[in-house]
Amino acid sequence: MLHDATLRPTKQELLAEWVPRQAWYPSDEADFEILGRFRFDDPAGEVGTETFLLGRPDGGVFHVPLTYRGAPLDEPGAVLIGTMEHSALGSRWVYDGATDPVYLAAVAEAIRTGGHEAAQYVQHADGSTTEVPSTARAEGRPGAGSGRRLELRRALIDGEHGPDAAVLVVTWDAHPDPAVLAELTD
Repeated sequence: MLHDATLRPTKQELLAEWVPRQAWYPSDEADFEILGRFRFDDPAGEVGTETFLLGRPDGGVFHVPLTYRGAPLDEPGAVLIGTMEHSALGSRWVYDGATDPVYLAAVAEAIRTGGHEAAQYVQHADGSTTEVPSTARAEGRPGAGSGRRLELRRALIDGEHGPDAAVLVVTWDAHPDPAVLAELTD
């Protein structure tokens, strides 16, 4: 359940500050737009996960997963992007999902089970809820092999996987052909 809330800074502001400083991003400018996004559910209900697809003017598309936590993550290698104030939940620590075990487990589980993005609902102050459609759709495709190692792709390239590969693919309104976000390999 999402909350009808105000965020400071906004997700867009956090992304604009962090993304251009990453080695995998080809510019030192925040020259991207959000093409789509989707969420996975944390089975424990503690961590918010959200995947952003960022499009550049040159046609490049980048996979940027975020996790939102109510306390700092004590995990070696976890990358803190920043903190934000959530008007309903208080302080939130925002991590690069590629370094957060909850996000990585959700992706691996979606691939292994043929899962997909979570349905999203916003809870309003009066207690009512409204469904919020995802602007991107993710689908796990179980493949051959044991899939012990998860490889996330930051830059999306269409059709780069074998026919028996265990992958998570994504589509969005302007791009109905599946692009690979992650692959489980042996």
